Amino acid sequence: MQRLDDNEETIEKSTQENEDEVNDNNEEVNSNLEAMEEEMKSSEGSIDEILDNDNLIDLLKKKEEEAKDYFNRMQRLQADFINYKKRAEKEKSDIYLYANEKMAEDLLIIIDNLERAVEAVGADQKETSLYQGIELVLKQMKETLKKHAIEEIEALNQPFDMNLHHAVTQEESDSESNTVIEVFQKGYTIKNRVLRPAMVKVAK
Repeated sequence: MQRLDDNEETIEKSTQENEDEVNDNNEEVNSNLEAMEEEMKSSEGSIDEILDNDNLIDLLKKKEEEAKDYFNRMQRLQADFINYKKRAEKEKSDIYLYANEKMAEDLLIIIDNLERAVEAVGADQKETSLYQGIELVLKQMKETLKKHAIEEIEALNQPFDMNLHHAVTQEESDSESNTVIEVFQKGYTIKNRVLRPAMVKVAK
């Protein structure tokens, strides 16, 4: 009888231990489930953050492209403005140049006549006040031309240059072929542009 009671007590004790173990396992499982839920929630938050970061990156890229576009437009506008200023300055300079060109052409006719008058004066008249007055006026007019960048074209004994010289005639000569041997009318340039070509005779 005593042995039966001992067996029952052993069984009850074993059963209680099993129940305790099951309870412990249940608690551990519940704890693990709670941890997994927290981890999943955390993961969902991280995914949302990643998605938000991707959207932010896309927005930043878009704004960066817009900024580059505005910068390129600004550079083009600046370049256009610089080119406009250069064109305006050139046009202004050309207007001044062409205005002087017409005046210079008229002055050249007067200078031609004064030079002919000086050349026609005989040696016995070069001491007269009239001759000296004409020579002084001629000198002053030539100095005025130089102030406005109007220069005489070198022609005599120079190789013929169709850009600077106008050949009126050709003649056999001891000079090298295609050399200017006589100047009928002087030529002039204005700021390196031909105002009037020199009228010349060229050696054959």
